[in-house]
Amino acid sequence: MTVTSEQRYGEFVVVRRHEGQDHVAELVLDRPKAMNAVSTDMARSIAVACDALGADRDVRATVLTSSHERAFCVGADLKERNSFSDADLVRQRPTARAAYTGVLELPMPVIAAVHGFALGGGFELALACDVIVADATAVVGLPEVSVGVIPGGGGTQLLPRRVGAARAAELVFSARRVEAAEARELGLVDELVAAGRDREEALALGARIAANSPVGLRAAKKALRLGQGLDLRAGLEVEDAAWRSVAFSGDRAEGVAAFNEKRRPDWPGE
Repeated sequence: MTVTSEQRYGEFVVVRRHEGQDHVAELVLDRPKAMNAVSTDMARSIAVACDALGADRDVRATVLTSSHERAFCVGADLKERNSFSDADLVRQRPTARAAYTGVLELPMPVIAAVHGFALGGGFELALACDVIVADATAVVGLPEVSVGVIPGGGGTQLLPRRVGAARAAELVFSARRVEAAEARELGLVDELVAAGRDREEALALGARIAANSPVGLRAAKKALRLGQGLDLRAGLEVEDAAWRSVAFSGDRAEGVAAFNEKRRPDWPGE
């Protein structure tokens, strides 16, 4: 797959665009010497890259990938943390949170491509995505209680929304690692593909998603996210507000016209 553009954010994060996938961005975790352990600098770069992607109306889907052959991301950089004073940890917390919320709050659909280890904060980055594609080598888990902390990148909130409160409690309290087949069975990942195919399959899914209305995609994601945890009546009000935001858009007019004219839509994106 030919890279047509590349923007680096700091030393450890890259955003790439590919030939034939004009509306898909690849957000690459690129700290291979540390298996993508999230240092303060890397967290800051993830947040900045996400800010840029969120503002780019040309991006209809983002795929979160890793440059390391054996790991998606092993979580927080515990070697760096080992040197922190309590004051250092307090100062670093907003930077760490901004990385995870940066991914979580991207307005377009986001797909994680997971292979190898996705542990702790690494799995939380994947959980912040809308869809997780994992290959047969994937090992996921939230082992934070085994080092005296808790999942602090959204794990205690995102995991139960995926698998239910009791299953999330078992996984968090036991700190156990879950291999690919069981992870798919439990709903920790959404699609399981052959070893080495996670990135390609995630990018292909991103391309299929990006063929749809950018206005519709962002509104649908907003409705899905805001409706979580609400009762049905309140959730339907969220849905109605999202519908109203797209019903009179140029994309809606183009989509209906293209359907009736039996052609591919040319989305205006507004």
